[in-house]
Amino acid sequence: MEKIKMKTPIVEMDGDEMTRILWQYIKDELLLPFIDLNTEYYDLGLVHRNETDDRVTVEAANATQKYGVGVKCATITPNAARVKEYDLKEMYKSPNGTIRAILDGTVFRAPIQVQGIEPCVKNWKKPITIARHAYGDVYKANEMVIPGPGRVELVYTAEDGTESRALVHDFTSAGVVQGQHNLNRSIESFARSCFNYALDTKQDLWFATKDTISKKYDHTFKDIFEEIFADEYEDRFKEAGITYFYTLIDDAVARVMKAEGGFIWACKNYDGDVMSDMISSACGSLAMMTSVLVSPSGVYEYEAAHGTVMRHYYKHLAGEETSTNSVATIFAWTGALRKRGELDDIPELMRFADNLEKACIATIESGKMTKDLALITTMPDPVVLNSLAFIKAVRETMEQIYL
Repeated sequence: MEKIKMKTPIVEMDGDEMTRILWQYIKDELLLPFIDLNTEYYDLGLVHRNETDDRVTVEAANATQKYGVGVKCATITPNAARVKEYDLKEMYKSPNGTIRAILDGTVFRAPIQVQGIEPCVKNWKKPITIARHAYGDVYKANEMVIPGPGRVELVYTAEDGTESRALVHDFTSAGVVQGQHNLNRSIESFARSCFNYALDTKQDLWFATKDTISKKYDHTFKDIFEEIFADEYEDRFKEAGITYFYTLIDDAVARVMKAEGGFIWACKNYDGDVMSDMISSACGSLAMMTSVLVSPSGVYEYEAAHGTVMRHYYKHLAGEETSTNSVATIFAWTGALRKRGELDDIPELMRFADNLEKACIATIESGKMTKDLALITTMPDPVVLNSLAFIKAVRETMEQIYL
């Protein structure tokens, strides 16, 4: 077949360790033979980030803002051990955090469901997408150990010097205290990203906090969502035949366990962190979960939800065979290609992305899979493939059925 032509580049962000190996396998076997791939390449591997004092991450985020679509490989967020291992100049921040701060986006994560890898919750028939606010709360909190009796207050000092105070607690003994914050403009961006993504995917949207207890902090989230929905989105939701509703986080958990799926569940930062891992684990693993960062201005950045698979990487370097699941990384590419095709009106590129995803699922459902899935499948006698062999099996499926 003639290679599919692209008009506008996708911003390609390479990464680290075993996922970097898979990244090249995917390009060589599943993309370059079929697409005249047009990308603007940025190496976000830790070595190159160190060489550029991490400027490359900012450049990649700005390029994604410019072109509207990016695809990112998993990257290392260094700790003290990594600083020593890679002889880093400093302990660099999370690339994902840097990119999210620049794009001002919301992270949407959904499990990739296949027959034979059954969800632990038996009534989950369709994927549940978690929309996670990516700013503030405990991740930007300041903390203090309280050594003994004393008073802790929140103090707001206005620009004119006037102060407002709120008592946190009168300590009669030792304890701990934490101060969290958020920004109205960030919550507004979160709300618009969620509403836009619901319209884009034609899914109902749930939002849940604990406003009955947190009558100012969480209630602000609830109020901003309701105001933006009423002012900007209510009529559009009716036209699309989808709904938005708010409920308490504990009620949402109870509803989710009895639902069949097929909706978006919007959560504050920490809630989304926890619930996305719960959903992914219940549906198989993080290697079977999509992740896309969506900004309110309509910028999309796709990635796998998991890490760099360090243990497999060092086996690979030692010449040992690995069986690393590449499905989430493949779906990061297909998500970016589909969105690029949609924005540039290239239906054949969108069709290719759809077919590659179907080929992945069909390969697994035929009994060919990586070791992590073979350990949890209900299929009898699965064929366990190594990292490259699985990708080649996906290519063979795609060529036989879809091309």
